[in-house]
Amino acid sequence: MSQSHFPSPLVTKAHALINACRHHEKMIVTAESCTGGLLAGLLTEIAGSSAVVERGFVTYSNEAKTELIGTPAALISSHGAVSSEVAHAMAQGALRHSRAHISLAITGIAGPDGGTPEKPVGLVHFATSWRSSTTSPIEGTHHFEARYEPISRSFIRTAALDTALELLAESLRRI
Repeated sequence: MSQSHFPSPLVTKAHALINACRHHEKMIVTAESCTGGLLAGLLTEIAGSSAVVERGFVTYSNEAKTELIGTPAALISSHGAVSSEVAHAMAQGALRHSRAHISLAITGIAGPDGGTPEKPVGLVHFATSWRSSTTSPIEGTHHFEARYEPISRSFIRTAALDTALELLAESLRRI
């Protein structure tokens, strides 16, 4: 058995989430900006995750957010890519562009540059959306804002993974 390059506590949480989704026959889709696909990578680190991880979108650029998951360019322009509004749109768009039951969107400023007083390095917006079946409309969306210490880019992205796993588990309990 090979060693994971993700921290052991994250792998343990991901394993529990994958098992819970498998038990409830629910699939996940991710839409990631500042984490650049790390969440999808963490989830697929778990054997058997193909029954649960439907797909992952890496929407690092504003164009990718618009082209891949339908985030309105006007929304990004008016609120900024790092905002609750864009996180909501990303989560809903990822769900609409997949066959999953639960989506998780992440958009933030991992640094070390790019922060402002209003949107500092370490600000990350998350949103989850859910539906009970793959053909039903979106039943709910939840937003969560985190402000991590700007210790390092790696620290912020790893902390975001931990939060994302918690939010996915919470969404699974909602459906």
